[in-house]
Amino acid sequence: MGFESHVSSDDDFVLLPARSGQASMPSVFKVPRLKGHDMYEITVSELQQHFSSGDITSKDYTQYCLNRIQACNPYLEAVIEANPDALAIAEVLDVERASGKVRGPLHGIPVLVKDNMATSDRMQTTAGSWALLGSIVPKDAHIVSLLREAGAVILGKSNLDEWAGMRCSYYSTGFSARGGQCRNPFDLTREPSGSSSGSAVGVSANLVPLAFGTETDTSIIGPALANGVVGIKPTVGLTSRGGVIPVSETQDSVGPFGRTVADAVLALDVIAGADDDDNLSTQPGRKQPSSYFAYVTDRRSLKGATFGLPMKRFWDVAPAPQRAVVEKLINLIRRAGATIVEVDMPCAEERLHTDGRWDWERYGESDPAKSEITVSKVQTYYLMERYLSQLKNTPMRTLEDLVAYNDENSGAEGGKPDHLPAFPHGQDLFHRCVTTKGIKDETYYSALHHCQSQCRENGIDAALLYTKPTTNRSQTLDALLFCDIKMGGQCIAAQAGYPIISVPIGLDPDGMPVSLTLQHTAWEEARLVKWASAIEDLVLNEIGPRPTPTFKNHLRKNVPVEYAWKYPGAPKWGSSRV
Repeated sequence: MGFESHVSSDDDFVLLPARSGQASMPSVFKVPRLKGHDMYEITVSELQQHFSSGDITSKDYTQYCLNRIQACNPYLEAVIEANPDALAIAEVLDVERASGKVRGPLHGIPVLVKDNMATSDRMQTTAGSWALLGSIVPKDAHIVSLLREAGAVILGKSNLDEWAGMRCSYYSTGFSARGGQCRNPFDLTREPSGSSSGSAVGVSANLVPLAFGTETDTSIIGPALANGVVGIKPTVGLTSRGGVIPVSETQDSVGPFGRTVADAVLALDVIAGADDDDNLSTQPGRKQPSSYFAYVTDRRSLKGATFGLPMKRFWDVAPAPQRAVVEKLINLIRRAGATIVEVDMPCAEERLHTDGRWDWERYGESDPAKSEITVSKVQTYYLMERYLSQLKNTPMRTLEDLVAYNDENSGAEGGKPDHLPAFPHGQDLFHRCVTTKGIKDETYYSALHHCQSQCRENGIDAALLYTKPTTNRSQTLDALLFCDIKMGGQCIAAQAGYPIISVPIGLDPDGMPVSLTLQHTAWEEARLVKWASAIEDLVLNEIGPRPTPTFKNHLRKNVPVEYAWKYPGAPKWGSSRV
């Protein structure tokens, strides 16, 4: 079968050059120079060159990022709080560098971490909720400790869907009671997607070069797509969840955001690793090369590659305005010497609606033994109790305590329906978690087995095994490629626990970012890094650089926010993402 492009001419849709520069953006968002050097879209490697030459110090750049957050955050609401010790940390790292000690490629680089990652310092860790204000964590989350050891400056905590989106079924993405409504820098009336909203927005808006998020289902890749940045959602267990406020034992994953594949991969190299506090990070069969950055390559590697396009429930239903943008890139990939074939996931018709839209609560009421939400409700209950038990200086010990707090403070937390526009259903999902009491019954185990087997063996793995019709010979494809605006592909990968990388490639006719996502089986991040970097290099050389924000409607403060993309049948506003 040949992929049928729906692009009628090269003038129908704009791919790039999408970077408008800074001329058209409101002055408050313009990225100023630092000591005469251009900081707009600066990369980690470029920063290291400045640090090494002494033109700019880490303290200089850390102060620069803090100034930028102070100027832009009242509009974007991407950062919940800044680290009061950031400048002192940067100064120590500058002294180390001057003495000849450089810890690695993140030495002196300011980063944001999501506000569900424990930091044992003067910052709060609250998952965006007032309920945990003042609580004291026992130690840094494992990935935070790895970042500190690598010399990164923890600049602050990023905003998120409160409780990583687990408190209710329908809400305004990027909203938390403590952090407010995070906004998309391409159009501030649109959703940033979630739940790792602030991390993606902070990178896209040039507040920081790198940030870190978590994903249960769509929470890294969704914001990466909506905000036009590179996102890496690793295989569950490649990065530790130790010290991260949990949702799912079998789906939660920690990953980076960057403006380039290389930057994101440098960050992945730092945070990937086993941790005794996370049994999935020490499981048998876990694979990790010595460096993922070693797999970064260029467009010449595309020659001879074979990629699959999952059709049924994915490409067949991808919205036309955004699909046309990605199709142009598919044609470029083919011209670069790669083969493009059509494939299907046998599980797609059961796991996804006919229109291919994301819905992690599908079958939750009608057939719970098939539902992803059945598993997450049980896991959230017992994992939350386990996490809360380790905290000091808080009365919060159970999910019931959190529910009661939200009800008692409903004016601030929206615990009851319609008390806050961002949470029209209050905390209905928390209530359903409570009813499970964390009991792993027969329905739970049936649902876990069904979701994993369908999305692994009968899903991504099946699509990757391609049989050539003319020869009847089978081969494993190099990657699966998606135009995943409706996020169905992310939903399948979430239940499988498999990795995804997103690469921003252009803008749709409405000026919103469009990305290509790449998927493979467990522990194959190295393959995805190779192909994502090759495709990014192809885009850079054939079309242009990353699409950059224009900060349209920067004075608007609508809650709820509108859905990120416009197409026939699109939701009216940003809804549940975890």
